[in-house]
Amino acid sequence: MTAIVHLDLRLDPAALETVPALLNEVLTATRAWPGNEGLEVIVDDADPAHVIVVERWATAADHDAYAAWRTTPEGVSRLGEVLAAPPVKTVFSGRIPLAL
Repeated sequence: MTAIVHLDLRLDPAALETVPALLNEVLTATRAWPGNEGLEVIVDDADPAHVIVVERWATAADHDAYAAWRTTPEGVSRLGEVLAAPPVKTVFSGRIPLAL
């Protein structure tokens, strides 16, 4: 079942100019990971230092494999360079059927 992942990031306001290039670098590997079906970065209208990376994965297991890779020396990213607080990740893979 498809999994949607929200990676909630609080960025260092002093680093906002470098964020687009850094996110492009980091997220290129995310996009290329098997099972990634796409992603986007959305910015809080009230606070440009608050962004959420919205990732779509074919399965939660695909995301789990990717997340495990990010903890290895090969998968480590430079994202920490621009963070003001630890990221918060939420994985959504359950659904509530709606009669529309």
